[in-house]
Amino acid sequence: MKFQWKEGNDAELLINGSEYFPDVFEAIRSARREILIETFIIFDDEVGQALKEALLEAAARQVRIEVTVDGYGTADLGDEYVAELTEAGVHMHIYDPQPRRLGVRTNLFRRLHRKIVVVDGEVAYISGINFGWDHLPEAYAMGKQDYGIRVRGPIVEDIRRTARALLLEHQAVRGLPETLAETPPVGQAAMRMAIRDNHRHRTDIEDHYLQAIRTARSRLVIANAYFFPSYRIWRELRNAARRGVEVVLILQGRPDMPWARMFSSSLYSYLLKDGIHIYEYKERPLHAKIAIADDEWATVGSSNLDPLSLSLNLEANLFIRDAKLNRKIHDHLMELIENSCHMVTPEAAERGRWWRAPLMFVSYHFLRHFPVSVGWQPGHTPRLEPLTPTPQAQKQDNEQELH
Repeated sequence: MKFQWKEGNDAELLINGSEYFPDVFEAIRSARREILIETFIIFDDEVGQALKEALLEAAARQVRIEVTVDGYGTADLGDEYVAELTEAGVHMHIYDPQPRRLGVRTNLFRRLHRKIVVVDGEVAYISGINFGWDHLPEAYAMGKQDYGIRVRGPIVEDIRRTARALLLEHQAVRGLPETLAETPPVGQAAMRMAIRDNHRHRTDIEDHYLQAIRTARSRLVIANAYFFPSYRIWRELRNAARRGVEVVLILQGRPDMPWARMFSSSLYSYLLKDGIHIYEYKERPLHAKIAIADDEWATVGSSNLDPLSLSLNLEANLFIRDAKLNRKIHDHLMELIENSCHMVTPEAAERGRWWRAPLMFVSYHFLRHFPVSVGWQPGHTPRLEPLTPTPQAQKQDNEQELH
């Protein structure tokens, strides 16, 4: 697929699940013809139940519904949950399912990490937000800080094409029309869809980041959960800071995965010496994948700046030129820095450098080559299969009906 910049779109930033979930569920409840969903995780919790109820209501109205989940992230979704949806006519698909070995999930890499929702070809969402309680930070102490975006306009067609292509590529569906609705201009934002896959779009998201960093004139602000970038991104961030661009990184200070902070912090001394400002977000786990450059450019999506996202996973980001959205993101991130972050100082970054420097050298070069070695493994050739209840669960349901 080839994506171009499209004018005439409208964008609305959605902060955390508290804004994202009600908006998405309302769109689903208003659907008339079609709902396409891709997500890494669905939990059978309060959020997953709300999603299921909205989908069941839409299915009762004969809306076509295609839900695709990842075989690693959604491996534990219960049979009862799946059965309710499939029996109502919802088409469920699972990406790269793998058998467990000694109770351990083995499909660690090449995940479907995209978070996409498209309703009626008229409104779409791209985010880093999974369908689970852990994206409700206002309700739970360890709820993740994250972002999504709702869009309308011509860009919706490209987002729908992305979701449709995955289903068609794996021959998971038939009769899914190429276009569903006209998407006339509705706003002032220019947008470009970007995906990362293991075929024709291996570096698209990284390339868009690099272009924005290289052309930045005054400021770059990147909030990213798992920051261990390619050398190309690292070099361009350093070059931007050296030419006078204010480069600000907002990274995890209270990580959900401690190893992620360990890898990121091993880079701090080098980044600070180049004049890059680093802030650690301390209030809760940071799950963000969001950035702005200067006064117009922004990106929101699912891609971290780490080897998994940049070299193995299926990812989706929107790249946006819209001064209003840029300003809203900037103001929000500055408030985050003011109220919920602490600045990393050179002195703090130097502590323990005697043991972190060798770790950084070994881990950086290992992780840079790691995606290539994983790509050689035939066990990670991805596939899409129907997600259905296990035969044992179906047998039990049938026996219950008989009694």
